[in-house]
Amino acid sequence: MDTIAHIENSSLSVETLADVRRLVATMPGPSEEARRVFRERDARLTKIPGSLGRIEEVGEWLAAWTGRVPLTVEEPLVAVFAANHGVADRGVSAFPKEVTAQMVANYAAGGAAINQFCAANRLALEVHPLDLDRPTPDISEEDAFDDDDLVAAIRVGMSVATSGTDLLGFGEMGIGNTTVASAVYLALFGGSPEEWVGPGTGVAGEMLANKARIVGRAAARLGGERDGLEVLRRIGGREIAAMVGAIVAARHARVPIVLDGFVTTTAAAVVFAMVPDGIDHCLFAHRSAEPAHVKCLKMMGREPLLDLGLRLGEGTGAAAAMGLVRLAAAYHSGMATFEEAGVSNKD
Repeated sequence: MDTIAHIENSSLSVETLADVRRLVATMPGPSEEARRVFRERDARLTKIPGSLGRIEEVGEWLAAWTGRVPLTVEEPLVAVFAANHGVADRGVSAFPKEVTAQMVANYAAGGAAINQFCAANRLALEVHPLDLDRPTPDISEEDAFDDDDLVAAIRVGMSVATSGTDLLGFGEMGIGNTTVASAVYLALFGGSPEEWVGPGTGVAGEMLANKARIVGRAAARLGGERDGLEVLRRIGGREIAAMVGAIVAARHARVPIVLDGFVTTTAAAVVFAMVPDGIDHCLFAHRSAEPAHVKCLKMMGREPLLDLGLRLGEGTGAAAAMGLVRLAAAYHSGMATFEEAGVSNKD
């Protein structure tokens, strides 16, 4: 099953990669007025300033990127993007790529972890399979996309981001996609393949060494290319491309993004490589147990909200963090001020 993208807002129309670059270059900044109003009210609430720690930071982030105070989160959505990768045939995963479609069916039946996380936090869930019967080529030998195919995948994510949600979390599914993610990180940030390769689905020993070799070959084909969009075109995946599109469109639509873990952060790295502040509207949900996730977060100067040892993917970490975003909106909009409560403030 393929997802057909349609974007109503003509200003976000994308037909070519040049259109994508134009949208990246013209992404709006935060609302400083909303940030100011948030801080003024926060200072009057019946609590010690800073006593809610990073929850207060999340609230200010939400205000700045939605441009709305009082804070509300009424239509939160986790979007899981699923894709297949030809590189999976190179022995880089403990599971065959048929598992991608099987897991998509599991999501549809409500049987996966992400279904339970979304239900518990009252989050809508959408699953977007991307040409599962047409895996991208083996990126250690061939480019992942031609221009048109990459634009098509990007448009899927753009359509999701402009569909009416006011808080968008990312999830992904795709056997072999930690290999793809590692190759993208290596190309963008440098280093050695071993620094970026982790167990993924549970590989170890010679299988892990083979995964590192494949990642090294894929990145080496680029000859030092570090342009984010070109790296994505040559060694990315459809689910990563869709999330790149969603990040860009969401910025224009003032929809904050909550990223999951190792693979979803790859999409942020692609945008970061193009415009470093282009991911400021993204909240990094958690620090994945996939070893190189810590490294890429540090490279981008980002601090995740949670550290729970998660490495499942699917958007589970994003769904957990989105509950905290809702909590931030609830405290700031619902608490009484000192004046309203008749509580004496400090002198």
